[in-house]
Amino acid sequence: QYQADAKELILAGLEEHWGVLDPTKNPDLDDIAASYAGEIFILAKRNGKIVGTGAVVQEDEQTGRVVRMSVTKEMRRYGIGSRILEALCTAAQKRGYKRLVLETTTGWQDAEAFYQRFGFKITGYAGEDTNFEFCF
Repeated sequence: QYQADAKELILAGLEEHWGVLDPTKNPDLDDIAASYAGEIFILAKRNGKIVGTGAVVQEDEQTGRVVRMSVTKEMRRYGIGSRILEALCTAAQKRGYKRLVLETTTGWQDAEAFYQRFGFKITGYAGEDTNFEFCF
C-alpha cells in the first residue's frame, strides 16, 4: 500500500508543478521497492498517511543523487522536507558518500530556495535544470 501512496504523492506534486502529467515518464514509480532496491528511500508519515518522500541513488562510489523529494501540498512549511533531506544526508554519509547532487527545474523558486537553505550550492545549468551539490 505504501508504494501506491508514495507514487500518488510524487505524481500529484509533479502535476501541481507542471499542470499536466504523463505517468508513463515515471516508470520507476510503478514498483518503487524494485526500482530503489539497495538505495535509500524515505517515507514521511503523519497519522499513518504518507506525507513526504525522498531518495538517494548511487551515482558513483562517492556520490549520491537526491531524487523523488516530495511533500504533500497541505504539509509543506512544517519542516517535513527538511527532516527528509536531513535523514537522506545522514544515511548517505553512513554509506560513505562524500557528496550529494541533485537537479531541479530552473525557476522552481521554492525548490531552489529550499536546497540552498540546506547548504546545497548551484553548480551549473543544463537545459531547463539547475544542478546542485552538497559536500560532506
